[in-house]
Amino acid sequence: MELENSQKVSVDIFANIEKDLRYISGIIKQKGREMLSHYKITPPQFVALQWLFEDGDMTIGELSSKMFLACSTTTDLVDRMEKNLLVERVKDPNDRRVVRIHLLEEGNRIIDEVIKKRQVYLEEVLKNFSAEEMKLLQLNLMKLHQEMR
Repeated sequence: MELENSQKVSVDIFANIEKDLRYISGIIKQKGREMLSHYKITPPQFVALQWLFEDGDMTIGELSSKMFLACSTTTDLVDRMEKNLLVERVKDPNDRRVVRIHLLEEGNRIIDEVIKKRQVYLEEVLKNFSAEEMKLLQLNLMKLHQEMR
């Protein structure tokens, strides 16, 4: 009987964690879209800019893989971002057949501004957390992220 109760608790805990993560993800997505509404950029374009910001120049194929999109979809995305002067296509100096997507100053500025706004939002949400609770949250989120990779 005791084993059944501990298994039930485990199932309930996993169900509650999954539910909380799903709700948190939805809220973050909605807040992110609200923040992006002040910019001439779509959520998928923002994701692409983030990858370029974090990992540097990459090919359409590499960006497609990171975003889980077809190359043709990513090409259309990059075309629109290039039109808005957020990125540019540059030939790889080591192999002229390879074209890399390079983040331009305006793309950098948007990413920087939006990330800072997200951090301010998170700071406001966590204002009632103690320093200890925030450190523990950070540690557990890092651990969860590592386990998911």
